[in-house]
Amino acid sequence: MSYRTETDVSRRTYLKLTGGAGAVGLTGVAGCLGDGGDGTTITPGTAPGFPPFEMQEDGELIGFDIELLEAVVGETEYELGEWATFEFDSLIPALTQNEEIDVIAAAMTITEERQETIAFSDPYWESDQAILVRGGGDFQPSGWEDFEGVSVGAQSGTTGADQVQSNLVEPGIVAEDDSRTYGSYVLAVEDLENGNIDAVVVDNPVAETFAANRDVTIAFVEETGEEFGFGLRQGESDFQSALNDGLATVRDDGAYEEITNTWFGQE
Repeated sequence: MSYRTETDVSRRTYLKLTGGAGAVGLTGVAGCLGDGGDGTTITPGTAPGFPPFEMQEDGELIGFDIELLEAVVGETEYELGEWATFEFDSLIPALTQNEEIDVIAAAMTITEERQETIAFSDPYWESDQAILVRGGGDFQPSGWEDFEGVSVGAQSGTTGADQVQSNLVEPGIVAEDDSRTYGSYVLAVEDLENGNIDAVVVDNPVAETFAANRDVTIAFVEETGEEFGFGLRQGESDFQSALNDGLATVRDDGAYEEITNTWFGQE
């Protein structure tokens, strides 16, 4: 199943509230952030296939992160350039090594390991990890101890993959060969639906979106208390402060709540 098939459902579900708001072009351009604001153009990067945070359809990006970063940067003296897209585990190298992008908006968890390489904005979302299984399937685990003899997938470079490694592979519950990584969670969930793996470990709000649109269900949730932030290069304190100030503004003026309700629905 292609990205388009996945996001057709999400688009009907979410964009009926916005009439198509938040869709942006995917033509990426290389970016190198200047020393200050005053109209400096920044190039944002993301990794599609993580609904409802970032999804791709017909050459466009839609999603919570896309709209939120646009709103945040709109409150600063910086200007947002064209989006560039990568696989998730290529985002940090694109930011730090090649300087193809200036900011990462990809539901990226703030971790000590990542902070050794990049800096983050203030947190903008909290999440736990969920375990997806086939709807109505025989495998319905209630905890990690139930995974013996099964195969499990996650997106490469994510905290979901870290959970698989620390809770299943390292204790010897799941064999290394039965732990599989994917370029996107769309591909992982496709393999789950097709019976090629038995479970997928993914951030809870994304798991809920897949469960609403696919023949999969959440078996249980591992409370990890993760926080997402926008990623940026270390040492760019002016840009970091601008992002934090912009984030505070959209929280205070109601824009954050409006974007959240669009993509996650009202409580």
